[in-house]
Amino acid sequence: MARERPPYNRKVRVLVTGGCGFIGSHFVKRLAAAGDDVVVLDKLTYSGNPANLEGVAHEFVPGDITGPEVVAKAAAGCDAVVNFAAETHVDRSILEAGDFIRTDVYGTQVLLEWARGSGARFVQVSTDEVYGDVPPGTASSEDDPLRPSSPYAASKAGGDLQVLAYVRTFGVNATITRGSNTYGPNQYPEKIVPLFITNVLDGKPVPVYGDGRQTRDWLHVDDHCSAVDLVLRAGGAGEVYNVGGGDEHANIDVTRRILELAGGDDSLIRHVEDRPGHDRRYSLNTDKLRGLGWASERTFDEGLADTVEWYRTRRDWWEPLKSGEYRAYYEKQYAERLR
Repeated sequence: MARERPPYNRKVRVLVTGGCGFIGSHFVKRLAAAGDDVVVLDKLTYSGNPANLEGVAHEFVPGDITGPEVVAKAAAGCDAVVNFAAETHVDRSILEAGDFIRTDVYGTQVLLEWARGSGARFVQVSTDEVYGDVPPGTASSEDDPLRPSSPYAASKAGGDLQVLAYVRTFGVNATITRGSNTYGPNQYPEKIVPLFITNVLDGKPVPVYGDGRQTRDWLHVDDHCSAVDLVLRAGGAGEVYNVGGGDEHANIDVTRRILELAGGDDSLIRHVEDRPGHDRRYSLNTDKLRGLGWASERTFDEGLADTVEWYRTRRDWWEPLKSGEYRAYYEKQYAERLR
C-alpha cells in the first residue's frame, strides 16, 4: 500500500517527464489517485513502457525533453514539472556515454528554461551516485562534494548543477531529490533486482560483479514516490533532499535473498568481471527530508518478497521485454563475462 498523502491545499497540474518508466509511472499513479491532473512526456526509449500506465488517468505527449517545442506543448498550463526522464543504467553509460549527457544534462536545462519562463515549480529527481564512493561508517549529506564515478553519475551531477545554477541566477523555484537504489514492480529487467529475479525464475545464472560486497541503501518505489511528492509540495527552492530507505545490504546478500524467494540456489551464482570504476558503497543521511515529516515505510525484506511475487505472477509484463533490444544488450554486457 502506498503511503497516505498529506492534505495539501489544492490539486495541481503536473508534467511528469519519463512518466512511462519505472519510478515515473509509480509517481504518476500516485498523483492521479490523489486527483491531480497529470501530463506525461516520454520519449518511449527501451525502458519506457505505456503498459505501466494502463487504466491510469493522464494525458500523454510523446517526445524528448531535449526539444523545447515539445516541452512547451506538454507543459502548457502546468503548475509544476517533475523530471524523471533520464538515461539511468551505469553499465550502458560505460558502453555509450553520449546519450546520457544529452538527456541528463541538456534535457534538464531545456526543462529549466521552460520553468524559468513560466514560473512553474521544478523538481529534479536525481541519485545518490553523484556523491561517489562512501567510506564505511559515514553517510552522504546534501552539502557534500559531488564525486561521480561513472558517466551516468556524472551526467546526473551535471543536471543537478544546472538546477542549482538556475535557482541562483534566475530565481527558478527548483528543488533536487537524490534517491538511493530503488526497487519494486515494473522495473525494466536490466537492473540487479529484476534481472536476478527473472533469471532465477527462468533457471538462468545470475552475474554478480566481483566479490559481490558492494553495498547499497535500498528504497522501495512507493517510499521514493512519497518523498518526491512531499518535496514537490513542501521542499524549499534551491534545496537538496536525500531519499534513502536506511536498508543497507551487500549485493551478494541481496542475491542470496532473491534466490531463496524465487526458488533458486547458490549454483546459479556466477561471479564475473567487475564493472569499471564500481563504487563499493553508497549511504545517505536523510535527516533533512525527515525534517519535512517523511519516513520510509517498507522494509527491504517485506518489499523484496512482494517484488519477487509480482515478477512471478507477471510474466506477461516482463517476458516480452527480454528479447530484441534487451537480448542484444545482455549478450554484449554479459556473454563474455559468463564464459
